[in-house]
Amino acid sequence: MISIVVADDQELVRSGFTMILEAQPDFTVVAEAGDGLAAVAAASAHDPDVVLLDVRMPKLDGLGAARRICAGTSAKVIMLTTFDQDDYVYDALAAGASGFLLKDLRRDDLVHAVRVVAGGEALLAPTVTRRLIAELTRARARGQVAPGRLSALTPREQETLALLGRGLSNAEIAAALVVSEHTVKTHVSNVLAKLGLRDRIQAVIAAYETGLIVPGS
Repeated sequence: MISIVVADDQELVRSGFTMILEAQPDFTVVAEAGDGLAAVAAASAHDPDVVLLDVRMPKLDGLGAARRICAGTSAKVIMLTTFDQDDYVYDALAAGASGFLLKDLRRDDLVHAVRVVAGGEALLAPTVTRRLIAELTRARARGQVAPGRLSALTPREQETLALLGRGLSNAEIAAALVVSEHTVKTHVSNVLAKLGLRDRIQAVIAAYETGLIVPGS
């Protein structure tokens, strides 16, 4: 059973998401929250698998809530917004959020997103996520490129990080490197561990920040 906390300051939005998620036989919404502090408290109290977290909320905004939830619990955070461009995206993902979705997404896409993130994957599929990472890291990385971080990785792990940064799946990375998927999983685990990264989406950010990938390339 996948446990979920839904946090949004609009009651109708919360209720709508809860209704969609509760309709799944393997989902259970353990709590709802109307502000950032309540979201953090709910995540701490219920230790859910996934937290759906609105970017803009009273008392504590989504970014602050994401930082506290990711630092203090094992919950995976999916950020929600009504905008396709949002200055919060980079900071939210860097803080440990595992995805970023627009609120007008389809019912099936919401369900899929929760399953993907609960399974330990970052939500790289939506084009908005990749595009925003590229745009925001372009500005952030100027003068802040830190290639020295890559010295902790073997050449093959650096290749793996570069392919992760382009949004490739394990199967696609295996094909590109001509190795098994099991070997790719090992490389990915090593990359995350050596660079102190929470998940694949933080690996994408690291690929840009270290200059391994140039945004727009």
